[in-house]
Amino acid sequence: METSEIKAVLMKALALDAAHVSGDGSHFQVIAVSEQFAGMSRVKKQQTIYAPLMEYISDNSIHALSIKAYTPDEWQRDRKLNGF
Repeated sequence: METSEIKAVLMKALALDAAHVSGDGSHFQVIAVSEQFAGMSRVKKQQTIYAPLMEYISDNSIHALSIKAYTPDEWQRDRKLNGF
């Protein structure tokens, strides 16, 4: 599965401001940014991202998935701290 395919699935299924997907083969990293994550626990944020990708995880197109989910304010703050 390609990173662009994962991004397209996430952008279509969720109201994301941005999605950054990296990785190769079947191991991927996702950074998702959306106001919908406000007030959610880290687990709930991850469940929200996993949901539209479950069929690809089930058929092993995606073997490993690392997720970071931010509100737009959190993303701005994290980008400054990490030099993005």
